[in-house]
Amino acid sequence: MIEARTYQTVYGPWTYFTADDGSVDLSKTSYLSIGTLESYQNLKAYYGASALCPIYVEVEDGERLKRAIAREETILKAAESLHVTQPTLSRQMKELEDHLQKQLFIRGNRKITLTEEGILLRQRAEEIISLVEKTESEIMLFDETLSGEVCIGSGETLGIEIICKVIQRVQEDYPRIQFHLFSGNEQDVTDRLEKGLIDFGVIIEPSNIYKYNHLSLPYQDLWGIYIKKEHPLALKESITPQDLIDVPLLCSSQELKYKQIENWANSYFSKYHIIATYNLIYNASILTKECNGAVISLKNLIDTSSESSLCFRPLEPQITSSLAFIWKKYRVLSKTAQYFLKVLEEEIKKRSQMPQINKNMIK
Repeated sequence: MIEARTYQTVYGPWTYFTADDGSVDLSKTSYLSIGTLESYQNLKAYYGASALCPIYVEVEDGERLKRAIAREETILKAAESLHVTQPTLSRQMKELEDHLQKQLFIRGNRKITLTEEGILLRQRAEEIISLVEKTESEIMLFDETLSGEVCIGSGETLGIEIICKVIQRVQEDYPRIQFHLFSGNEQDVTDRLEKGLIDFGVIIEPSNIYKYNHLSLPYQDLWGIYIKKEHPLALKESITPQDLIDVPLLCSSQELKYKQIENWANSYFSKYHIIATYNLIYNASILTKECNGAVISLKNLIDTSSESSLCFRPLEPQITSSLAFIWKKYRVLSKTAQYFLKVLEEEIKKRSQMPQINKNMIK
């Protein structure tokens, strides 16, 4: 017998034990064991300290409580999953609400759900845990060969190609580096950047980039509309401001914020019929097929091949947008993120010295 323990649960005492049945042979292979601190101490006493490599995973009691309740939806099941009695769990829930002076749980006859405040608290707790895990990973790998994670958020643009090229170069040098890509509009990307959930962001200008460190990426996005191929405007080579009067329009929420299309349309903008806004274009493209409208967006984001029912027509006069690669000021980047940034700067410099033909600008 290596260890034995008893928990008091809603169904009475619950006892388990760990025993050596002869199947564990540390001289031939390694094993992963998940347990409590007490179980680690007993395993260390049995096998010896040199045979074990402990990794401590800490989850705050309040977070365990919120996760269990949100997952199980009943106090009884949540209490079972946490190995405590139902009265104990009910008391902890009340103490959490008293501490925050907000109702976090809606207690029904058959199930329990989170209030809006409870949902917010759970989301923030998960973000905090994600940030803690990311920080721990960076610190633990600080003195090792470059490895770890680089998290990048980006708007929808073909200009992400240079980022993908740099990822390939970094991976060739250090295969243990892992990349996480997040898609969203400017607000989504900067929110995650501010919270420390991503290292870098790629945003489409115009935008407020001056609160961040930033690099200009060598790419220009071209604005236009996506319409069905049988739409009358599909017969035109380019679209003028007056062409969009009375056409059902779908516009990006970021574009409306910075009024780029409004400035382009000038006095005609007040006559436009904007039926919807979007932050990512895929769903907007489906809607425009159904309503026979037009999506105002960037070139090369939607399939316009012969198999597609949509086509792209550029705006006239032309509107283009630059891309900015941003990261937080005064934030200390991990060695892995610093190396990625160094390689990106090299790639930008190399491309700036080459003759530039922007295919996106060719009609």
